[in-house]
Amino acid sequence: MKKRKLCNYAFLPLVALAFICSAKAYAQNKEGLTLSGQPTGQPPYPIVSYKELPNPVSSDKKQWKQVGKMNIGWGSTDIRYKKEEPVGTDSLTGNLTLTAWKGERVAAQLVISTKEVLSRLSYTVSDFSLRGGSAKIKSKDLLCGFVRYVMTDELNKDRQGGCGYRPDASKFDSTLVADPIDHLTRELSLPACTSQGIWVRAWIPQNAQAGMYTGTVTVKDGAKKLKTLKLQIKVQNHTLPEPSRWAFHLDLWQNPYSIARYHQVPLWSKEHFDIMKPYMEMYRDAGGKVITTSIMHKPWNGQTYDYYDSMVTWTRKLDGTWNFDFAVFDKWVEFMTSLGIDHEINCYSMVPWKMSFQYFDQATNEMQILKTQPGEKEYDEVWGSFLQSFAKHLKEKGWFSKTCISMDERPMETMQKVIALIRRADKEFKISLAGSLHEELSDGLYDYCAALRMKYSDEMLQKRKSEGKITTFYTSCEEAHPNTFTFSAPAEAEWMGWYAAKAKLDGYLRWCFCHWGPEPLLDSRFHTWAAGDTYLVYPGARTSIRFERLTAGIQAYEKIHILEKEFTAKHNQAALDEIRKALTPFDEMNLFKEPAGKMIQNANMVINKY
Repeated sequence: MKKRKLCNYAFLPLVALAFICSAKAYAQNKEGLTLSGQPTGQPPYPIVSYKELPNPVSSDKKQWKQVGKMNIGWGSTDIRYKKEEPVGTDSLTGNLTLTAWKGERVAAQLVISTKEVLSRLSYTVSDFSLRGGSAKIKSKDLLCGFVRYVMTDELNKDRQGGCGYRPDASKFDSTLVADPIDHLTRELSLPACTSQGIWVRAWIPQNAQAGMYTGTVTVKDGAKKLKTLKLQIKVQNHTLPEPSRWAFHLDLWQNPYSIARYHQVPLWSKEHFDIMKPYMEMYRDAGGKVITTSIMHKPWNGQTYDYYDSMVTWTRKLDGTWNFDFAVFDKWVEFMTSLGIDHEINCYSMVPWKMSFQYFDQATNEMQILKTQPGEKEYDEVWGSFLQSFAKHLKEKGWFSKTCISMDERPMETMQKVIALIRRADKEFKISLAGSLHEELSDGLYDYCAALRMKYSDEMLQKRKSEGKITTFYTSCEEAHPNTFTFSAPAEAEWMGWYAAKAKLDGYLRWCFCHWGPEPLLDSRFHTWAAGDTYLVYPGARTSIRFERLTAGIQAYEKIHILEKEFTAKHNQAALDEIRKALTPFDEMNLFKEPAGKMIQNANMVINKY
C-alpha cells in the first residue's frame, strides 16, 4: 500500500494550505499552527501542559468594578462561563446538593472570578462521607479538572445551522469558550479580571449505601487558602448498571488516524494502541457500542483533517482475481473488543462519497484507482469478491453476527442496488445506514439512523423493535439546536438522551468522537463546519463539558428505561403517565421557546422523585 502521510492537505483552502506548507517550524517541532495558520506560540501537539490562545475579547473594566475583589462559589453546569466576564455572588452558592443513583455520574462546576492575579491557582477535593455512617465515596471516584478555554466560532449568519465552507475565519465571530476539562493541569496562573471554572464529577460506586454524602473542595493560590466549599450528594436507592449493560445504543465514530498523527506515533504500533486505550475507555464508559472501521481508502473522501485509510488491503492479482488482507482490520477490532466495545462493527463504505476504490495491482506493481458505480458489472465483481471473502473471514473470527456493512447519506436507489448485491453475496449480512429516512429501505437495514428532523412512523418503529433491529437518530452541522458545537449550550448535548427516551429510539449517532484538527486543545474551528463539529474529546484523554453532558443524557435514558420497566411490572400507570408527561417537551422545535437546561431541570424533578 502507498505509505500514508501524517496529514492530508489536499482538501484545504489555498490560504490555509499556503500557511501550512510554508510552516517549517511545524515540521521541525518548534511552533504549532492552527488550521487557519495562526501560530500557537508553543511546540505543536501539546499533551500535558499548554497555553491557551490569546483572548480576542478584552475584559470590560466597568463590569469588573461592579463585583467584589474575588468571588468563589458553585455555579451551573449549564453555563460556559466567559473568561473575560465577572461572575457575581448573586449567581453563585456556597453549598450545593446533587442527586444520584448508585452507579451514576453527577457533576458540579465551581467558579472563581478574580480581580487579582492568581499565580498558582489549585484545588483539592476530599472524600465524601455518608451522614451517620462510615461509608465514603473516595476521591479516586472523582474526576476533577480546570475548565479550559478553546477557540470557537458561531452558527452561519442565518442562524439556521453550521454547515458550509469557512475558508476565512475573519467572517465568523471567533472567541474563547469554556469546554475542555483539564484533569492533567494541577495549577493555573490567572491574570487579573479573569473567571475560571473547575469541574467536579463523582462516579458513585454501584455498591454505595444510599444516603447523603458530604465532601469539600478547597481552592488555593499557592499556600494561601482562598475558600472551602461544601458539596453534598444524595444517593438514592436505585442502581444504574455498568455502561456495558446500558440499553442506549451510542455510536460515536472513532478516528485512530487522528490519534496517531497528534501523538506522532506509527500507525497500528504498540505505542499507538497504548495511547489510544484511555480515549477508547472514555467512549466505552459513556456506553459506546459501535466500532468504526474503514474497509476502503477514504470512504468520506478526506473530509476530516486526518483521512481514513483502508483497514483492508486490496490486491488485484496477476490473473485478475482479487485478494483482501484483513490484518489491520483484525488488529483494530481485537483491540476495541478487548476493552469491552463489542456490540457492533460498522464497516464503511461500499458507497463512498467519491466513487473510486484504491487497490494494489500486481500487473503494474503500483497502486491503482478503480472508478465504478453500483449496478455496473465491474462494481458488482469487485464488491462481490470482497463480500464473499469478508463474510468467510468474519465467520472464522466469530464476528459475522455483529458486523454491519455500513453506508451514510446515500440515495435510496443506490442503497437498493447495494443491498441487493450484499444479499447475493451472503443473505445474512447485516446492513446499517445513517442518512435520509426511506421506509422502503427499513426491511433491509439492521441499524437505521435518521437525522433528527426526520421522524420514524410509529408503525415502522414498532416493526423494527419487534424484529430486534436498532433504530437511532443523529445530529450534524445542519442543526442549529440542539447540537454539540463548542459554542452550543451545554445542556443540548444532554438533551439527546432525553429526546431518545421521549421518541422511543434506541440511541444516538454523532460522527465526531476524535476527528481532530491540527491543534484541537487550542482551536476547535474547522474550515467546513461550525467549531467543535468534528470532535467531542481532547488530546491527553481530556473530557469536555459536551461529552460529560452527553453522558448525563444517556444516563437519564437508562434511568427512564429502568423506571418504566419497573412501573409497568407493578402496573403503576400513574407513574408511567407522569414520566411520559415530563418527556413531552423534548422536541427540537421547543428549543426556540425553552432552553434545553430548563427542560432537563423540570424532567429531572420528576425522575428524582422515585
